[in-house]
Amino acid sequence: MCRAEWEGLMGLKKWESKVQKVGMGVLGSGGSGSGSGSGSSRSRMKMWMIRATTSVLLWTCIVQLTALGDMWGPRVLKGWPSCFTHESAVRAMDVELPSQRPPLLPPKRVYKNNGYLMVSCNGGLNQMRAAICDMVAIARYLNCFLLLVYPSDFQDIFDVDHFIASLRDEVRILKELPPRLKMKVERGFLYTMPPISWSDISYYKDQILPLIQKYKVVHLNRTDARLANNGQPIEIQKLRCRVNFSGLRFTSQIEELGRKVIRLLRQKGQFLVLHLRYEMDMLAFSGCTQGCNSDEVDELTRMRYAYPWWKEKIINSDLKRKDGLCPLTPEETALTLKALDIDQNIQIYIAAGEIYGGERRMAGLAKEYPKLVRKETLLEPSDLRFFQNHSSQMAALDYLVSLESDIFVPTYDGNMAKVVEGHRRYLGFKRTILLNRKLLVELIDQYNNGVLNWDEFSSAVKEAHADRMGSQTKRFVIPERPKEEDYFYANPQECLEQSADEPLALSSST
Repeated sequence: MCRAEWEGLMGLKKWESKVQKVGMGVLGSGGSGSGSGSGSSRSRMKMWMIRATTSVLLWTCIVQLTALGDMWGPRVLKGWPSCFTHESAVRAMDVELPSQRPPLLPPKRVYKNNGYLMVSCNGGLNQMRAAICDMVAIARYLNCFLLLVYPSDFQDIFDVDHFIASLRDEVRILKELPPRLKMKVERGFLYTMPPISWSDISYYKDQILPLIQKYKVVHLNRTDARLANNGQPIEIQKLRCRVNFSGLRFTSQIEELGRKVIRLLRQKGQFLVLHLRYEMDMLAFSGCTQGCNSDEVDELTRMRYAYPWWKEKIINSDLKRKDGLCPLTPEETALTLKALDIDQNIQIYIAAGEIYGGERRMAGLAKEYPKLVRKETLLEPSDLRFFQNHSSQMAALDYLVSLESDIFVPTYDGNMAKVVEGHRRYLGFKRTILLNRKLLVELIDQYNNGVLNWDEFSSAVKEAHADRMGSQTKRFVIPERPKEEDYFYANPQECLEQSADEPLALSSST
């Protein structure tokens, strides 16, 4: 028994003793009775009165102490010693007590606000992800308040409250404008513009900041690839990383389902994530029709012409493939994985939408690697009920599984492939096989035409990818053609720890 409890109990006993004495005095003052029978009756009455009085007083004390504990406990009594607390009571009943302590938040940064930077977040999941990172860095550099105008499903993908709170020591992020400015914007008084692509941070300081100071609110209606990959202050680069790797967190529903998929895969051993970009819209947009029959080629062409914002209409699929600008087909992917000696018993998780051509096109890959799985085959339909017809939420699930895989293999260098590549570098240079498609299609054609035998083909594929496994490299810089250089989010080298005895190699964007 601890000291506090002992002292409390002893106090109650002393109180009880005093009550007994008082009771005896009061009852004894009535004088002596006549006869033994009346004396015995009076003794029983005295004892009953003492017990009743004591009980009433004790219960009154208990009620008062309980009320005081509820009122003052969180503020005063919390620090008092106690042998039996609420927490210990819950533990005694084998009930897990959820943590009541709020998450630690960084202190708010106090700064003079130069105005409001309103940005529209659009595009797919990873295009939107990179854009948000850039806009946070820009708003911080300009000392502005940031207002994100995001699509309706944004809050169904990202934990918005965590995003705002975790970055509050860098920039103030708003969910809506102050009332006066909000009314002004609603009446159409808003300066809107698309910033120049791949701009240096100085462009925003010299061109955008004066506009913000003049109009108070400036709306940037395009946010994709608006900040240059290279030549930025180290603080800007590190903030882009912080937003990407810490500030942007998926909703708890997506995180929990992602953990479930990973757990199911881990129960059966190692797994490889194959980002197989062979969906219908991808093929129609790129004009890549390798392996498609004439009806499929016509269907893809019609789809490309149906979307006016897909500017390139006439595409030579063969030439584009030989330049390494087409995603690998499922058949080409099977040959490549086998040539790299990927274990044929490994689980392969297909991180993609519906594969164009269905089982017919997947037959060759399934023959070489029979343990093909997808989220739809691992999970129950009820698990994915809230994700159906929400491509960005499905992509978020694939993103989480891709991060945790033993090997990640993208067959095309789209936004997800690049951002996952960079995130895996940040997590410790996890094995990511970056396929050299231009060389691969040349070797595959030589093998299929009998120019190379299997051993020659396999040896050439291994040699070509020996230094393309997601290890430490420097970004490949092309100052006049930033779209063709290595993407910052694919290799955020400023945020990665470099081994002291391992010099950085120069990566190639081929």
